[in-house]
This record gives sequence, structure tokens and C-alpha cells, in this order.
Amino acid sequence: MAGPSDTDVIAAVGTAPGRAGIGVVRVSGKKLEEFASRLLGGVPAPRRALRAIFRGAAGEPIDDGIALFFPAPASYTGEDVLELQGHGGPVVLGMILRRCLELGARLAEPGEFTRRAFLNDKLDLAQAEAVADLIDAATEAAARCALRSLRGEFSEVIGNLEKRLVELRMLVEATLDFPEEEIDQLDREDACGRLRHLQEEVSRSLARGRQGPSQRTPGRIGRPAQRGKIITPQPACRRRSRHRH
Repeated sequence: MAGPSDTDVIAAVGTAPGRAGIGVVRVSGKKLEEFASRLLGGVPAPRRALRAIFRGAAGEPIDDGIALFFPAPASYTGEDVLELQGHGGPVVLGMILRRCLELGARLAEPGEFTRRAFLNDKLDLAQAEAVADLIDAATEAAARCALRSLRGEFSEVIGNLEKRLVELRMLVEATLDFPEEEIDQLDREDACGRLRHLQEEVSRSLARGRQGPSQRTPGRIGRPAQRGKIITPQPACRRRSRHRH
């Protein structure tokens, strides 16, 4: 039996369990126009909120809410995304979700929306992990730190370190390979100094990277993940990240 595919249309409740004024069901996949038309009676204009009746298979109303359509690639996952904002009771949200499954979606695996964002180059691995840190932040300081990483600040620091390390390696190799050529002067002391400076910056970056997990809410380890909730991608994504370049 074939397992879940990254080309499937997926759906999940995107808000926390319980009762609230508003609940969200999120759908992601390719070419969701027909999906939206069958559920809503039409396709919402891109990125514009539309009040709509969510309808069952016989056309009966399920809920009266707001629909938002984000065509690919300008969406969280990089695919077409349909966001359905209905009343936040578990029965109503369950009815909306079941209708999405009837229309061909499957239930999203834990973290699958963020995994697709990663696979479609909407987020890098550091940003994907920052999503989990932001959700689980126990303090305002932790939330601000996670948001900075989500906005790409930490990735920019790592990218800059990598660039400088590659430049230093190139200069060292050029000096060793062509000792008689007129290459930019790179004496031993300067090379060691630059390398030492990079090591210090790497140590600071590692210390900063450990702050996220240490500031998450207690009890997160071992807590079952809600289906479809945005969490750190699965190990397969980590393996892919090592082969992206």
C-alpha cells in the first residue's frame, strides 16, 4: 500500500483543540480551484477574504464563514492554499474537515504544511525550526528570538559565515598551490587570526541556536503533535537539507 505523497492535497484543522469563536481549516495542494468551487460555489479572488457558505455534498450548508485563497507559489507552502475560517466548535470544524476529505484531500501528517514549505524552498531548515520555537515560546524574549530566526536573521548569519570560510579556504589553497604567483598576501598570522575570529562567531551562533529549545514550554517533549500543526519538519527533510547545494 502506497504511503502519503508530497503531491497529495492535504487538509487539517489549523487551530488548537477546544471551543472558540473562530476555527481554521487549511488545505494545501496543486490546482485547488475546482476543490474550492465544489466547496464554496466559486473560487475566491487571490488573497482577498470572501464570506462564503461551506457546503456539503448535496449542497446543504455546513457553516457560514470566511474563505481565503492563496495561489501558488505565493503561499505558505508554495502550493495553492485554501484557508477556511469557520465557527470554532469541534463539531463544526469536524464537518468542514470531513467535507474536505470527501473532496479528495487526505488528513495532513504532523508538521506536513511546514515540511512542504521547506521542500518548496519557502523556508530553510533554520526558519522551519523557528516556527516550532515560536509556537512553544515560554517567554516574550523567546518569542522575539524565534521570530527573528523565522524572518531569516539566523540564516543570514550562517550564510555569511559560510561565505567567509569559503573565501578564506580559497585564499589559503591559492597561496599553497601557486606560491610564486602574485596573489593577495595571506601570511600565516593573518590566516590564523581570521580563522580564530570565525571560530568565535561560530561558537556564538551555536550558543544562540541552543536558546530556542531551552526556552520552549515544559512538557513539549513527548507531547503528541496535532495533525497539520506547523512544527519542525520530519527527519527526511533534515536529510534532504544536507544535499540541497
